[in-house]
Amino acid sequence: MPELPEVETTRRGIAPFVLGETIRDLVVRQTALRWPIPPDLPAIIRGRRVNAVERRAKYLLLRTDGGTLILHLGMSGSLRVCDPNLPPKTHDHADLVFGENLALRFHDPRRFGCLLWTTGDPLSHPLLADLGLEPFDARFTGQYLCRTASHRRVAVKSLIMDQHLVVGVGNIYANEALFRAGIDPRRSVRRIALARYQRLSESIRTVLHEALQAGGTTLRDFVNEQGSPGYFQRTLAVYGRAGEPCRNCGASIHSTRLGQRSTFFCRHCQH
Repeated sequence: MPELPEVETTRRGIAPFVLGETIRDLVVRQTALRWPIPPDLPAIIRGRRVNAVERRAKYLLLRTDGGTLILHLGMSGSLRVCDPNLPPKTHDHADLVFGENLALRFHDPRRFGCLLWTTGDPLSHPLLADLGLEPFDARFTGQYLCRTASHRRVAVKSLIMDQHLVVGVGNIYANEALFRAGIDPRRSVRRIALARYQRLSESIRTVLHEALQAGGTTLRDFVNEQGSPGYFQRTLAVYGRAGEPCRNCGASIHSTRLGQRSTFFCRHCQH
């Protein structure tokens, strides 16, 4: 699933192409995404100028002079810059056309993404209103995690993957951040000291920043806006490495299920 670094990589990639440009058309080939594309959306956005390209959590926001287009890449989606005359492939569900040679093509094999419109404040939209802090927000600290944890009875991995607490820490990056912080993902949130929470908040930011610099993580489907893969997978310390030696101590990486998610950790380095 595209996570925060992949979505931010896409945002940075498409912004130079579409910022300040006028939407000429929206070509919809498949309306049945996670939420159906509104049938009147092409008529609504035609002729509108893109004034900003933003990200909130895993949502992309194309702000125009009359409203905001909200996009989500779902579990396997991508948004690519292309020539609108290029024949669409299977699962190329929509083109946001800006010119004779410029379009954003929305590709989503599993159709769990979305393409929606709002005329109000997009941050107040039901999909975004209850989201937690961005991990790069100055308020996201060890104190914040520790304070939040005092009201919970969950494993620490489940805590940092709670999108109502902090956004964008998906399964891959949760595993990696906990490894760097030296914390067992199964540990109860009430059995972690403030100093360790501080280390964890810093590890989350570091892992996400490094993944962003590398263009995200390619596991199955993710590619950036130009069709190129992310490369952070090459440096993964624990995720997907069950049975392989730990890069720190050489012990075998252990795997288990936690909250219905595959979880990877080193029993020697994380406690």
